[in-house]
Amino acid sequence: MKTTLAFAVHLLLGFAIAAPVLPASAETYKMTTEIAPGVATPDTLQTSIGTLKLNDGFPTEETTAKIWDNLDRSRALQAYLLAIPIVNQAGMRDTLLTFGPVNGTNVIWEDLVDPRTVELTANDNTIYSFIWIDTKGGPVVVKIPPKVLGTINDFWYKWVIDVGVTGPDKGAGGKYLILPPGYTDDVPDGYHVVRPTTFGMWTVFRSFLVDGKTAPSVESVKNNLKIYPMAQKDDPSPVKFVNASGIPANFVMPTDYSFWELLNTVIQDEPPEGSDPTTLGLFASIGIEKGKPFAPDDRMKAILTDAANIGAVTARSLALDIRGRDAFFFPDSKSSWRLPFFGGYRFQSQPGVSNLDGAAFYYFFATGVTPAMEEKMVGKGSQYPWTALDAAGDPFDGGKAYRLTLPKDIPVKDFWSVIVYDNQTRSMLQTNQPAPSVSSQSSKVKANADGSVDVYFGPKAPDGLESNWVETIPGKGWFMILRLYGPLEPWFDGSWRPGEITKVE
Repeated sequence: MKTTLAFAVHLLLGFAIAAPVLPASAETYKMTTEIAPGVATPDTLQTSIGTLKLNDGFPTEETTAKIWDNLDRSRALQAYLLAIPIVNQAGMRDTLLTFGPVNGTNVIWEDLVDPRTVELTANDNTIYSFIWIDTKGGPVVVKIPPKVLGTINDFWYKWVIDVGVTGPDKGAGGKYLILPPGYTDDVPDGYHVVRPTTFGMWTVFRSFLVDGKTAPSVESVKNNLKIYPMAQKDDPSPVKFVNASGIPANFVMPTDYSFWELLNTVIQDEPPEGSDPTTLGLFASIGIEKGKPFAPDDRMKAILTDAANIGAVTARSLALDIRGRDAFFFPDSKSSWRLPFFGGYRFQSQPGVSNLDGAAFYYFFATGVTPAMEEKMVGKGSQYPWTALDAAGDPFDGGKAYRLTLPKDIPVKDFWSVIVYDNQTRSMLQTNQPAPSVSSQSSKVKANADGSVDVYFGPKAPDGLESNWVETIPGKGWFMILRLYGPLEPWFDGSWRPGEITKVE
């Protein structure tokens, strides 16, 4: 009896739900057939964006307005996340051009980067050279110095080619001829030819300390670096070198509404072939399309402002507290050590499938994309384990003290370093220390009796261990990167791993 009653109630309820989507007339026509479940939409739906109402499948005016707002908002959020690499590069380009003209200026940190340079996860271990190239006027030549490590990324922040040790010159130095998109003229011999899909691109390379000094490598860069349009190859202008060490400068993109204005500038300036139809279609759907003015009305400007706010917090969530374990070095444990890349330098979960979270995280967090940063190169290149969480899985508190233990026999051919960054700027933490770091490049760093090294973080240095300490600020969050230069096999096979960062009383 109970079964029969339950079936009857279920049947009646099913009829009540389905009834509103039947034809308005109860008559049966010659061509009437039964409509399969799910084809029709009820006249009233309760959804996450509120009640949606329709008249026999036609949305009401109020519902249509709600749908358009939701569609624009959802597309704007996805557009924001996809645009992070482009706007990241635009912010880089705009600041570089304040130091000197395009195709002729090398912004070089002759005395290393310090916290006054607001630059995504820069290091204070190597000598950076930043160059902005633009080929709208024709091919450009960059003669790379010997013994450097670098790459060229296009305006969409895609890897184009490596230069230096991991590039075709193999560290001997060489001339790179960068061609405009679609260039079809004859190409002369004697160059490493580069064919990007954008006009604008960033060339970056690092030089290394010699016996703890920057001067020898800086001199090599100044004696060997050349940048000039190919049309001026017979009489090139000298490179303008600008020492950016100690100069306050911001290379980090904005994340508020002005994000959209920077994106629009790039879309207007660059050829669409560097991107893809879906991404450009998302940009166009929110009013950013090549050859058309970007002029959102009040409704759309409010949506874009909201999407920028949500997008910034989404990027921070991906960067600092991502869900899932595929973003971690040791996914089968509770370890907090994160990968710098997941999905590879192409940011793909499998060939042809984009890893959207991996790309948004990386480009919000860092600069410079190259396969050399993810490949296993024993004794060469570098590895970048990092974390924003302590051993308990909690964010770091700038008012508390922490310790990181690096077990003995740290597996590096060259050196290791620990650098602390500000959660807000993703740049070096600005404290009283000229460098928020501890590194084996310093002879003052103390090892324990068993050969391990403890690195301390907190507002006050532990007594006698000032050289092993990075200052933090009460009320300010931070994260850190452990750099391994010339990583050795024990890092790659997992037989050596850093300890988790723990609170100390």
